[in-house]
Order: sequence, then structure tokens, then C-alpha cells
Amino acid sequence: MLNQIDLPIWLSMIISIVLLDGMIYLQHVMFHALTLLWRLHRMHHADLDYDVTTGARFHPIEMILSLLIKFAVIMVLGPPAVAVLLFEVILNGMAMFNHSNIALPVKIDRWLRYLIVTPDMHRVHHSVINYEADSNFGFNLSLWDRLFGTYQAQPIEGHQGMQIGLHQFREPKYLTLPWLLSLPFLGQVTDYVINRHKGDG
Repeated sequence: MLNQIDLPIWLSMIISIVLLDGMIYLQHVMFHALTLLWRLHRMHHADLDYDVTTGARFHPIEMILSLLIKFAVIMVLGPPAVAVLLFEVILNGMAMFNHSNIALPVKIDRWLRYLIVTPDMHRVHHSVINYEADSNFGFNLSLWDRLFGTYQAQPIEGHQGMQIGLHQFREPKYLTLPWLLSLPFLGQVTDYVINRHKGDG
């Protein structure tokens, strides 16, 4: 697409980074909406703590699928190679940042949220409460959650009171590597998939 339009390189790069970020948002929603994909994504949400390591905790199969989706989008979009490289650096850096347990001052957090996803903003997405897990899907730019109505400012129990993780995987054994890798194949998915909730208890 972008190869068919004569744009300055700086504008092409900005458009590419923004659209690739939008693709990551939609992909994340898809991994919550489809039962088969949610099985894979549960590994990321099974973490009972919330720190920078959570940002790298993804099932290998999910990582491969994510890579294939990105390849497909890049082929259709035709972004400059430097924009793809810059996007990957930003995305991975922001994933570490917004999964960290940094406590930003409230005023700074509030202002940063107008542009980027902060740790407090994304932490809501890791709540055990279903409708909170259905919010704040963004990793980098916060505009997508605001644009598509998935933004939630704060958890109902507050950040100190909210419970992280998944209801059915709270035993310590589920945090070991063999169990984490087997999560996609465990049990039935009846407790949580977007638009298939049985309740938030």
C-alpha cells in the first residue's frame, strides 16, 4: 500500500508505526475473543505477579502466530524497513515498561496515558475480573483503547486490592515451565472468552 503512494520517508515511517501498533491491538483482542487463541494467551495471564518478566511470558506457539500475522501485515502495508525495525524496538521496550511494577506519580501517569500505555493502565487488563481483563489491550499507543471503547481508567478494587492472574490457575505448580507450556491443552475454556462470560465471580 505505502509503496503505491509517494510520501516523505518520515511520514511513511510514522504511518507505518501507528498502523503496525493498531494491528498489535487488534491481534491482542483476537487472542482474547477466540477460544483456540485464548488457550495460547492464557500463559501470559497466568502470572500471579505483575512485573517486567510478565511482558516476555508468552507461549512459543503464540509467538510464532504473532510473527506470521506481523509478516502478513508488513507485506500488505509495505512499510520502510527502518520503520519495521524501529517499531519492534518500541514495541518490545514498551511491553517491558507497561508490564513493570513501576509506580508513576498520579499526575505523570494521567498525562502519559493520553499518548502511551502506562503500567497502571495495562495492569487493569491482568485482573481476574472478566470485564477488567476485557479492557486496556494496547501495548504502546493508548489511542486504540479509547477509540474502540476498551479503555478503563482504574480497577474497581484499586491497584493495591486488585487480584492478578486467572481463577483456575492459582496453584504454584502452574507457574513452572512444564505447566505453563501445557496450559493451552488443559481443561475446557468455559470461564472466559470475550462475549462468552459466565460471570465475574
